[in-house]
Formats: sequence, C-alpha cells, structure tokens
Amino acid sequence: MSATSGEPVGEIVTGEAVVLGLRAASFASRMLAAALDAVVVLIVFAAALWGSSTLLNEADEAAVAAIGVALSALCLIGIPTAVETATRGRSLGKLALGVRAVRDDGGPVRFRHSLVRAVVGLFELWALVGSPAIICSLVNSRGKRVGDLLAGTYVVRERTAARHVPLPPMPPELAGWARTADIGRLPQATVTAARQFLARTATLNPGSRSALGAELADALVARVSPPPPAGTDPERFLVAVLVERRDREFVRMERREARTRDLERSIGRA
Repeated sequence: MSATSGEPVGEIVTGEAVVLGLRAASFASRMLAAALDAVVVLIVFAAALWGSSTLLNEADEAAVAAIGVALSALCLIGIPTAVETATRGRSLGKLALGVRAVRDDGGPVRFRHSLVRAVVGLFELWALVGSPAIICSLVNSRGKRVGDLLAGTYVVRERTAARHVPLPPMPPELAGWARTADIGRLPQATVTAARQFLARTATLNPGSRSALGAELADALVARVSPPPPAGTDPERFLVAVLVERRDREFVRMERREARTRDLERSIGRA
C-alpha cells in the first residue's frame, strides 16, 4: 500500500475511522430511488401550485412566470438539497431502497455536495428526462451520474454490516500540540492511507511498518502547522493528527445538530 493509494470500491473509511463494507448501489436501486423521489417532488410541486392558485389567478403574466420559476427552484433544487443535507445523503426514495449518497472518501455529504447534485439534476434528470444520468451511471464503475462526478459523491448500499476500527488513544505527549495545530487541509488520499495503516500495523513486519509510517508522516507533516515537537515518533504523530481530526469533526457535527434542533424548535413555536 502506498501513501497515496485510494480505498477500494468495496471498502470505505469514514471520517470517524470506521471501515464500512458497503458496495456501490445497484443500477436498479438507484433508478427506483430516483423514481420515488421524482414522484414526491411532483406531488409537492402540485400541492404548491394548488396552494398558490388564488395568487396566480390574480397575478399578471410576468408575476405568474416568476412564481412558477420560484416554485420550480424550491421543489427541484431547494427541498432536495435541504433534505439530503439534513439526512446526510438520504431522501425518501433512498431510504425506501436502503441506499444513500456519500462523498468519494465515504464521509457524509454536506450542503455543497447536495447543492451540486440537485442543480445538475435539474438538467440531467428533469430537463433531459434522465438520459445523461442513465448513460453515465451505466459506464461508471461506481454507478455515478453526472451530478455525482461533479460533486465528488456516489450512492452506496446501507443495509450491510459495518466493521469499526477504533483509532488508538491520543498520545499524551502530543495532546497539547494537537489541540492548537492547524490540521484542516490534509490530502484525503493520504489521510485514508494513514487510517488503513494504523488499522493494520499488527499485521506488518517491523521494517515495513517503520518505513510506511515514516512515509505517511512525511506526507502529512508539511501540511500541519506548527510541526510536531522534534523527535516525535512518526506513528504517534499519525495517531495524534487523526484523533484530533476525528474529535474536531464530532464537535462540528454536534454544533450542526444543535443548530438544527434550535431551528426546529423556533419553527415549532412560530
């Protein structure tokens, strides 16, 4: 395994250092999920038109066109983006078929991924009746449609077991340094390789373990500021970086969930 090797299709390593034995969703699953989502969108769109019928009847032609565009953007882009962001890659159709959208590194999709998928989907799924999506999905090894290629995502099956690979504990001598270090901009391929390395150290011979640990540490140390204390063991440096990165991701997730709960309570009181 090299420091820049990517993960295989059948094994995803998430930001929480969990190796998921998930496969790319089948073509049939993706198409059925998309069809269910399309039905839901059409129902919501029809309900929105019905709800605004009085306003449309009283508006002039330009206002009718503007309202139509706004409702279309809301139903075809706004709602799918919000739902997929809030559910971390699921939608009603995906939930029913047991699939979800994930980033190429296996992590949960975020707002920008969902927005790109929805905006591109407006053209490849709706304007062109899904033909580009079908062709692209059939020729891509992970079944990606055009929106997935541009967003850096793909759809996987969820209903399989997950194998947790916990990280070692934070090295005490590096805890203080890690808390203040800038470790945000790390190459994902190298981070993934480092996670795989730490999960397999017990199976490596000492020479290979030492050489690979030093290679991975060299690839990351240039992206970390300030550098770790002089004389830090490469393997312990990798552990410190990945543990701190995981902990920061957990904090960000908790803050997002707290904001979502606050927003839901505010809407409920309104």
